[in-house]
Amino acid sequence: MSNNQTGPAVGDSNLEDDSVVSNDFSTSFGAIILGLVCLLGVPGNFFIVWSILARIRQRSVTTILILNLACADGFLMILTIFFIVYLAKQTWVFGNALCKGLFYLCNSNMYASIFLITLMSVHRMVAVVFPMKLPSVASKKIVRRVIVTMWVMVLLIALPSLVFRDVREDNNERNTTRRVCAPNHTLPRHVRFQYAFETVTGFILPYAIIITCYVLILRRLRQTKFQRKIRSEKLILAIVVMFGAFWLPYHVINMLQVAAQWYPEDSPTREILDHITQSSRAVTSALAFISSCANPVLYTFAGKSYIKKNGFTFMAKLFEGVTSDQSGKKNEVETQNCVYTLDSK
Repeated sequence: MSNNQTGPAVGDSNLEDDSVVSNDFSTSFGAIILGLVCLLGVPGNFFIVWSILARIRQRSVTTILILNLACADGFLMILTIFFIVYLAKQTWVFGNALCKGLFYLCNSNMYASIFLITLMSVHRMVAVVFPMKLPSVASKKIVRRVIVTMWVMVLLIALPSLVFRDVREDNNERNTTRRVCAPNHTLPRHVRFQYAFETVTGFILPYAIIITCYVLILRRLRQTKFQRKIRSEKLILAIVVMFGAFWLPYHVINMLQVAAQWYPEDSPTREILDHITQSSRAVTSALAFISSCANPVLYTFAGKSYIKKNGFTFMAKLFEGVTSDQSGKKNEVETQNCVYTLDSK
């Protein structure tokens, strides 16, 4: 996520004039939010990792994808410590290499999260719509190769956040010099490229695939006679909706920032758009960070029926339920197909 803790870029020859650390209220608010996110997200995500690795022997494809998602989110939560220090000191003290590297890793996490959620949705679509093809196209061996390929792709497409980021010195309202880790766009086309690319590849295209998958799933379920609620489908759908709710504002601000670059610098429309992006970037970035600690909360609510009976192993029982849903799905759909065929005759 390229702008999580800094102000928005301006697409002219000047470096960005604003940053979250230039505003005491934004700094305090951001530090509190990130502190809570870190306290909740680090143990929550690593509890998921422990539950899957230590308690589940037969791991379904969905469980493997959830494991990767928890690892990515847990790692991001650890990185928030650097940003909390940045906000508390109101100056960047970690050097240019970490300035580039940390924001690059944050951006990589954004791509990894949405791509993993997309893979979950595609897998559920294949399981429901093409159940006979599932063993050949979604075996664990193939899925592992797909995940490795995904991580390589994530590290490549996140490179703009590594290039367009530098440490610079800035004078604040108190006439003191501070160092800020800020975007280094020097041309309008740099802004348009980075944020449009980020939103299209990290939100619009993946969600188009996700929506298509669930449309196909719903159409298939309406054709069958025995429609029952599947725990894994409900869980994945909840993850999809929650991720979209937290990230949509961030990408809306991205597109407003891109739109602003098409207007002259003295245009009233550009001034309005720049004001909106400057005043909203910190809030939308905080919401994006929250998304990485929200999944453990979601899983806790989903597995609340297991908590009293199974204690700390409730998360493993929840994912075992997801596995049993998936193992029984093929036979269920085959039965539905037979009944549907006989009825149609």
